[in-house]
Amino acid sequence: MTKRHVSLPPRAEEGLEAFLTEVDERLAGDEDTCEVVTDVLVDLHGDREAYDRWQDGGDVSPAERVRLQGYDPCNTTLESEYYAEKDEERFERSKHLQWLWRQFDATPMADNVEFALRFRRMLADHLFADCGENCRFFKGISFTYGHNIEVGDNVVVHDDVHLDDRGKLTIGDRVSISDDAHVYSHDHDVVDQTHVDNYHTIVEDDVRLTYDSMVRAGVRVGRNSILAAKSIAGSDIPAHHIAAGTPAKSIAVKDGWESVADPLEDANVDRREQRRLEYDLPEDIEQFDEFGRDLSPPDR
Repeated sequence: MTKRHVSLPPRAEEGLEAFLTEVDERLAGDEDTCEVVTDVLVDLHGDREAYDRWQDGGDVSPAERVRLQGYDPCNTTLESEYYAEKDEERFERSKHLQWLWRQFDATPMADNVEFALRFRRMLADHLFADCGENCRFFKGISFTYGHNIEVGDNVVVHDDVHLDDRGKLTIGDRVSISDDAHVYSHDHDVVDQTHVDNYHTIVEDDVRLTYDSMVRAGVRVGRNSILAAKSIAGSDIPAHHIAAGTPAKSIAVKDGWESVADPLEDANVDRREQRRLEYDLPEDIEQFDEFGRDLSPPDR
């Protein structure tokens, strides 16, 4: 074992548990999520006096007002809010929870590992489509929506990981995702980058995605496999294989797993198209092209 058990002092543990229980119960109840998130962020950022003064009609500077308004997720926008195909009803709640997750990470308490891991794990129950037991989510993790993510038991996601769920993302049990890794579930057309295809990306049980690696949309990373540091998986990685490079190729089978693993010569097959997700845009949506370029090839 490489870890030891660490616990907070009894009084700190008592305070942490009381806070987590209160927030969890409020998010699970009938209260407006915006109001719950606002209350939690105001207190975590130590701004209660200024916030109450502003709410009571007291004088605040323009900068104070912008700061105080920003605790309410209803007064914010996220990049994913602009995506044309998003599920408006699901996103309304997941946006608020994602704002709480992100703004919690901006507080000093985000560096208190025991506090932060348990707070994010509690939020994951409300934000993700499904989240298993004993998961550990470290600082700076970002999502597209959150509500299209399924996570198994005993998963560890380290600092500054991006989990893209513009499509759908499934992560199995006991998966380890190292710092700065990116896992995608959407891709852009090479000619018209405004055209987006969404996929179901699957990371199976016992996978290790190592430092600064990337999994492209629609890839299945097979059980007990490893994606090496700074590698980019653009095709499926078979179970028990080690893949490395850009693009990543299977370079070996884990020692002792040869009898149950596919042979190397059968690896590196691109099956992404099998996992492409169809979607329809609302008929009344007002779309815009942020680039405004003429994308017609010269020979057409």
